Amino acid sequence: MTRRILGALFLVCLWAGAALAGARLEVPPQAGLGEPFLVRIVSDRPFRDVTVYWLEREVRPTVKAGADGNAAEILLGTDVLGDEPGMREISAVLLDGGETATLRGAVEVRPKDYPVQALTLPPKMVTPPKEELARIARERELNHRILDHASLRRFWALPLARPVSGPVESVYGAARVLNGQKKNPHRGLDFDAAKGQPVLACATGTVVLVADQYYAGKCVIVDHGNGVQSLYYHLSEAKVREGYRVDRGEVLGLVGSTGRATGPHLHFALSVQGRLVDPLPLLEE
Repeated sequence: MTRRILGALFLVCLWAGAALAGARLEVPPQAGLGEPFLVRIVSDRPFRDVTVYWLEREVRPTVKAGADGNAAEILLGTDVLGDEPGMREISAVLLDGGETATLRGAVEVRPKDYPVQALTLPPKMVTPPKEELARIARERELNHRILDHASLRRFWALPLARPVSGPVESVYGAARVLNGQKKNPHRGLDFDAAKGQPVLACATGTVVLVADQYYAGKCVIVDHGNGVQSLYYHLSEAKVREGYRVDRGEVLGLVGSTGRATGPHLHFALSVQGRLVDPLPLLEE
């Protein structure tokens, strides 16, 4: 499935100085709302640092040196909840000693049709009791702080490993109607999985959260570097602790039904530069 984000590339480059004159920015010409996509910065000559600017955020991707020059890759994307279709600019500023080069490109974010999903849940899962509101607000703020952080060292590689072997029963972007009330769209994948089934890390990274939250239940968040984090919700138990370095395919916990869940399953989400995107195009077949 990663072919969908690695296909046609649109190249734009503006440079200052001869040393970085061969630098180029490779971006896809278009992407659906909520879809992630890969951007590459390539130069025939070495550059030591690059900062990428996208939707009022900045991130410094890991630069890798090669025989034919340097390159950096970064995942970007939009969130079905807060972003809108339209042309969006991407820029990258390269640094090589005292010389800089600014590269600019654009991607067309296109509308995308998502299904409607009507669910019946216990009333307290749709309208939380007042005594739980402060807890929910604290947990939301904590998660936002974690997902807003972009650590410098990259550990992820594409395609990502599937966290469980079961089929996807609820897709990203589905418009949720809970007990007849229209709610926020689903911003992850729900995998059908038996209680106690091992949940695997989709990529190497560092565990940055192990918690038991009102909506997510027992959950784990892993930081994979360069603004990419994976989230695993509704576990029956976690098998890791915060600060652990985990490898791709390592067991993070066991499938459960804690938090807002009507039965055992795994809610798997992917944050890219602070935005929850559709993980499906990035997962191995």
